[in-house]
Amino acid sequence: MTLSRAFSLNLLVVALMFGIFANAHADSFLEIERLMKQGRNAQALEQADKYLAGNPKDAQARFLKGLILTEMNRSDEAIVVFQKLTEDYPELPEPYNNLAVIYAQQKQYEKAKQALEAAIRTHPAYATAHENLGDVYARMASQAYDKALQIDSSNTSAQSKLSMIRNLVGVRVAQAKPATNAEPKVAVAKPPQAEPATPAVAAPPVAKPASPKPAPPKPAPEPRDTIADVTKAVQSWAVAWSKKDVKAYLAHYANDFAIPGGGSRADWEAERTDRIDKPGAINISIGELKVTPESADKATARFRQHYRSATFKSSSVKTLVLVSQDGRWLIQQERIGR
Repeated sequence: MTLSRAFSLNLLVVALMFGIFANAHADSFLEIERLMKQGRNAQALEQADKYLAGNPKDAQARFLKGLILTEMNRSDEAIVVFQKLTEDYPELPEPYNNLAVIYAQQKQYEKAKQALEAAIRTHPAYATAHENLGDVYARMASQAYDKALQIDSSNTSAQSKLSMIRNLVGVRVAQAKPATNAEPKVAVAKPPQAEPATPAVAAPPVAKPASPKPAPPKPAPEPRDTIADVTKAVQSWAVAWSKKDVKAYLAHYANDFAIPGGGSRADWEAERTDRIDKPGAINISIGELKVTPESADKATARFRQHYRSATFKSSSVKTLVLVSQDGRWLIQQERIGR
């Protein structure tokens, strides 16, 4: 896969994650997408400009225009579009990511790094940005080792490190990865097994009683019960978020919740509180929910999350890993994508 092809895939897939088609003007966007798939980018751009003439603040249409310009190799114009989106919608990670893709294409790795770091600050669970940042770091390291070898070609340490990087990431170095639906494997905890009872042993002159058998493990709940309970928990989480009830929203997260980006629980809660408390009504709805029981006390919920406020609409796939604790299903992991 060439560098430009990898970036192209990334931009298109991110567009779908951004929820371009989840608004009242889906027909216009579907027509633009059809033209893009046919390679008729000039006509697609014309349609996008025509729509934006009457809807200049539409974030989804502007994002799509940036994609078209990127496909047409009009990178400088695409940068302007994505940069303006980051200014108007600083809470969105996708425009930052796509800016980084273009900067990396141009070998402006420092700018790419800064854009990806901004994307991650905006949404710490944005896996694509984390992976792209790793690739950018790898390219920057490769350049540094190359420079060291230009100065001192006998530097065996630099030679070894450069070789290690190239062997480690191969052709993936500096290529922005497409956002796929691949998911990390989650180890499924097996229900505990009862140990065999210790047989009774007679000890003269008085026989010792048999050791009591350990209590048998609790039977796993019926899958349909787990599915119903997890579904109820996910819907309750979305309702608390929509009502901007921060206390109830945070109560849906387990004590061992995996903080995106590895920060502290306190910092994460403060960040979520600040974001949810911003002025203006919001609505979060859940669609295409599928719950998969993993064990007696663990399940995975995958769904499409629709977010709407007065100024922005989006639709993205989300995965929650929930665990049963003290009779409640709580969120242990949260990520965008499957």
